[in-house]
Amino acid sequence: MKGLNLLCCCVASLLLLGTAEEVEDASEPTKRDRSHLENTLKLNEEKPADDVSGVLQRLRKIYHSSIKPLEHSYRYNELRQHEITAYPGRTLGSSATDGEITSKPMVLFLGPWSVGKSSMINYLLGLDNTPYQLYTGAEPTTSEFTVIMHGPKLKTIEGIVMAADSARSFSPLEKFGQNFLEKLIGIEVPHKLLERVTFVDTPGIIENRKQQERGYPFNDVCQWFIDRADLIFVVFDPTKLDVGLELEMLFRQLKGRESQIRIILNKADSLATQELMRVYGALFWSLAPLINVTEPPRVYVSSFWPHDYHPETHRDLFLKEEISLLEDLNQVIENRMENKIAFIRQHAIRVRIHALLVDRYLQTYKDKMTFFSDGELVFRDIVEDPDRFYIFKSILAKTNVSKFDLPNREAYKDFFGINPITSFKLLSQQCSYMGGCFLEKIEKAITRELPDLLGSIGLGKKPNVLSCDVTGCGETPKNRYRKP
Repeated sequence: MKGLNLLCCCVASLLLLGTAEEVEDASEPTKRDRSHLENTLKLNEEKPADDVSGVLQRLRKIYHSSIKPLEHSYRYNELRQHEITAYPGRTLGSSATDGEITSKPMVLFLGPWSVGKSSMINYLLGLDNTPYQLYTGAEPTTSEFTVIMHGPKLKTIEGIVMAADSARSFSPLEKFGQNFLEKLIGIEVPHKLLERVTFVDTPGIIENRKQQERGYPFNDVCQWFIDRADLIFVVFDPTKLDVGLELEMLFRQLKGRESQIRIILNKADSLATQELMRVYGALFWSLAPLINVTEPPRVYVSSFWPHDYHPETHRDLFLKEEISLLEDLNQVIENRMENKIAFIRQHAIRVRIHALLVDRYLQTYKDKMTFFSDGELVFRDIVEDPDRFYIFKSILAKTNVSKFDLPNREAYKDFFGINPITSFKLLSQQCSYMGGCFLEKIEKAITRELPDLLGSIGLGKKPNVLSCDVTGCGETPKNRYRKP
């Protein structure tokens, strides 16, 4: 009898143990398969990294020898400082370093608080339940600008260190003050994806908080990262679709960057089908006045975190949407060098147009000045009404510049308010016997050197030398120092 009781006790203990294990297993959420992520981003391929050091070295040489002299001489970046709408879109910093030119593609995460930006980065890098993961939660958790980059080991870098290191591309951030640098942090993680891209996590937008309470110019810092981002993820979730003043300002700053924006409706598996359709429509309704483009923006609907989708949801749809977004990310990574060269060329075109305009303002000022003229009044008339003196029309007529490439006229009122017209030289005087003319060098870079460099990295047939009829080189100043 005792033996039978002992046997019953053993069986009962085993049953209780098995039930406890089942309860414990049930309490742990099922992890999602990551094979599609690794395949799309090619994380498992053991192919050698492309040797782009030679291309980058040539690109640095072209920028420093052919573009930067004219950019510095005519203070192009001060035009950007005083009027952000002069040239909407990406631009180099006021003191572009080699680190900024050779930096990896940057992916910027923007959006309201607790919509899943940090969770999305953890998911893409597989950092959940590791010492590397970013802190997440239902409350506002990210109060810093966090730069996640590659490193040999896990390492946290303070903002003051990042700004002081000229080898990195973040040294210009020092201009936003020490209060901001305390809110800037870098994290180095030994991950294969970070060898080819850098992620930037930003503080969530909280509409009921005044911007001044942040202690630093939040919108200006966002603009700095927007200008340098190759891809911008604007993340929403079903509970935060309202557009307030701070989010409206953010979309105003994104003007001109529509091709880089990817709007994400995160946590989509938390809704039933009918509710998801309503939320999707509400998001379009909220964003329509903020994005002034003919085509509606693409909205990616999925749930970006490591746990499996909720049951009875559109798993196949969410997976396809996620793969589409990952393909966009991989495309930016694969086209890194092509995008970098195209960006430098676009920057060179804008610098050249700015130099031509300043030259025209100066030439008009010299023509209107007489012995008895008041220089300040003469130039004020020119700046207030440049069309009366055919400033912009003459550039369009003589240089074949597209009118759509001209900067904002109002920008030059502020520009010349800070930079007196007499502090500049005519383009015809920007020549030397050994170095040649600044305008000749930048036009050579635009029409020959940069297209040839683009052709050298395997974009098919090497492009021919472009003529001025195609690119609008315009009139070239004569080098008075060189013998005919």
